[in-house]
Amino acid sequence: MPKPTTDPAALELGVDRSSPIPLYFQLAQQLEAAIEQGRLAPGSLLGNEIELAARLGLSRPTVRQAIQSLVDKGLMVRRRGVGTQVVHSRVRRPLELSSLYDDLEAAGGHPTTRVLRNTVEPADAAVAEALAVAEGTDVHRVERLRYAHGEPLALLRNHLPPGIVDLDTARLEATGLYRLMRGAGITLHSARQTVGARLATADEGAGLAEAEGAALLTMERTTFDDTGRAVEFGSHIYRASRYTFDFQLLVR
Repeated sequence: MPKPTTDPAALELGVDRSSPIPLYFQLAQQLEAAIEQGRLAPGSLLGNEIELAARLGLSRPTVRQAIQSLVDKGLMVRRRGVGTQVVHSRVRRPLELSSLYDDLEAAGGHPTTRVLRNTVEPADAAVAEALAVAEGTDVHRVERLRYAHGEPLALLRNHLPPGIVDLDTARLEATGLYRLMRGAGITLHSARQTVGARLATADEGAGLAEAEGAALLTMERTTFDDTGRAVEFGSHIYRASRYTFDFQLLVR
């Protein structure tokens, strides 16, 4: 497997002028593949558009269109005074009962966490219904900002019945919630989950390094242990520019 590089000139790029596929799209596909496969490392500067156009025998507008398509996908960013820079590829998460922390760690995403809130409070109607407790019952509320490669990726809000796991703030910032639950002897068995989308508020955008009104993915999940007890209710939002869910669909 080719080693990662921060020098785009080291990549083997080329276009097929006899192909019906537009030249800009061919170039964009090759650059996107290099980013997704880890051959073009995050932080790489793409270099001068004129030089890249000359190297490939393309017009500057063609190269600019290819780069802009990757900027629109969130794979590159234009920085004033710096140029066009590769950012981390979008997190693609399989839709299964796993934690974001574990998925990021397995994919080399270097997850880190900042705890924003860690309290016990009365359950409102929605939380009480999800956890199958009476409204007003004390439940644990945890809010965290999850980072991947040092960039904010998701705002996570979780409610848990009290007493099932030690939710010390330092431990929550050091590892994932599901890992703490498994360490406490809880066997996670199944979950009921809803995925949606909406626009970011000003506060959410500030926390996630997105503009107000940016697209967000939403997820609500109630998780059950092997006895059928609801052990966690999560309400999370993710940057749509950096995160996707992967589904596998089967014909019945």
